[in-house]
Amino acid sequence: MKANVEYTDTYGGDANYSWVDRHSFNADGMSDLAIVRKAKKLVGLSGLRGKSGWIGGVYTFTPNGFCTVMFITFSENHE
Repeated sequence: MKANVEYTDTYGGDANYSWVDRHSFNADGMSDLAIVRKAKKLVGLSGLRGKSGWIGGVYTFTPNGFCTVMFITFSENHE
């Protein structure tokens, strides 16, 4: 399973995409917590607190004090 990470700005509380930082990594065998920690590290949010949760198959994280949001989605590995 491939984890796809998108980190972008928000406007009025919604994702704005005036800029976006994208990353992908192989998440096979990783726990949800390990996936979230790796994704946060990739976009520079390690150690920050905020609002988070799963909405369907998408994980969202909104760090406190920032007008940004991070999304994690999943897809099949195609190598």
